[in-house]
Amino acid sequence: MANTYTQLYIQIIFAVKGRQNIIPTEKKDELYKYITGIVQNKEHKLFAINGMPDHIHIFISNNPDESLSGLVKEIKRCSSIFINQNKWVLGKFEWQAGYGAFSYSKSQLKQVCEYIENQENHHKKVSFKAEYIAFLKKYDVKFDERCIFKDFEDDV
Repeated sequence: MANTYTQLYIQIIFAVKGRQNIIPTEKKDELYKYITGIVQNKEHKLFAINGMPDHIHIFISNNPDESLSGLVKEIKRCSSIFINQNKWVLGKFEWQAGYGAFSYSKSQLKQVCEYIENQENHHKKVSFKAEYIAFLKKYDVKFDERCIFKDFEDDV
């Protein structure tokens, strides 16, 4: 086949190191624009981006020329540098190691975008940990609940 054609819709979720609530609310639009630029420069299509002070959701159509892990690594690396250079937090900002990625069909695009756009309302009722574990269970991803947020809970 001469060309590659794909239709891959993926929601990416990752957290601030230690799940700290340190992404400044007043800076989140600027951060999301910066991350949107990274995604678009790598020729992925961004459908939605939003989050809370301790985590972020990014919904994309994946460019098959780049691995998902490579994209997430670049988003986390560049956005950490951006946050630190702009001194948005005291100390050094870092994203937690790892991420979740969940695939969807085209018929689910609107529903997933609405879910991501309504993060603030959603998290009035559900914690990030409960949300993340629910995703893992829904998608039948094997995990050890004792270790999933180990680095944060060990500090408590």
